[in-house]
Amino acid sequence: MHFKNILWLPLLTLLSCHPQPQQTAVINIRGSDTMLKLTENLANEFMKLNPGISIYVSGGGTSVGVRALIRGEVDITTASRNLKPEEAKQLAEYYGSLGMFFLVAKDALLIYLNPDNPIKNLTLDQLKKIYLCNITNWKEMGGEDQLIIPVSRNLNSGTYFYFQEHVLGGVDYCNKIIILPTTQSIIDFVAENKNSIGYGGFKTSDDIVYSEVDGIEPSDKNAQNDTYPITRYLHFFTTREPKGAVKFFIDWVLSPEGQNIVKNSGFIPLWELPF
Repeated sequence: MHFKNILWLPLLTLLSCHPQPQQTAVINIRGSDTMLKLTENLANEFMKLNPGISIYVSGGGTSVGVRALIRGEVDITTASRNLKPEEAKQLAEYYGSLGMFFLVAKDALLIYLNPDNPIKNLTLDQLKKIYLCNITNWKEMGGEDQLIIPVSRNLNSGTYFYFQEHVLGGVDYCNKIIILPTTQSIIDFVAENKNSIGYGGFKTSDDIVYSEVDGIEPSDKNAQNDTYPITRYLHFFTTREPKGAVKFFIDWVLSPEGQNIVKNSGFIPLWELPF
């Protein structure tokens, strides 16, 4: 009897039955703080459906995300604005192309006010004058005789540049504006300071109110049909046409299932959803 063969047979059986380790695809995403919670929600739901794919999401601002994309540190950059000309130039120099962009949601840029502020509607012209420090007291707009405390995002924020371009007409903010690092920090500040005003994306708090702009409410419907005057698209950027797990994720984000997560995260889907 060949004892060696007898001993090897059970061993071979065990080896053939032992499950092979599953390979995990990894997607790194960095960028817009406005989109941070949205992207986290999308990533978490996608990973539940696809346990073989891990997604790591971080913020820091659109500019930080674009720099990371150019350096090859991330697969996707989230951006609340379009690429600047110098950013597009750097992408072209590094990768021989301008990269790819995907519209993933719409966002009404909200104007945050304290609930105790009697002002509930502002015009685009008034917003411009507030952030250029040409209007400094609420009484100039029919409010109380109190100094206005305007707060803004920082230079790394796509929202900062969107507001500058679309509300201030490309002019620099005045130097008396309080700069805060995140949307949430602006919301918290406005909630605690009656005479303050801020701006940012998505409805996240019951501690503040959202001003009408030019008499138009920042509702989902008004943003979706572009009636609300400061509405924008939110983007994913990649260096090249996405493939593999990255393409699978982006395609899912653009599907009705992914767009439903967009809606449940407080943003506006790209189209009317069937459910």
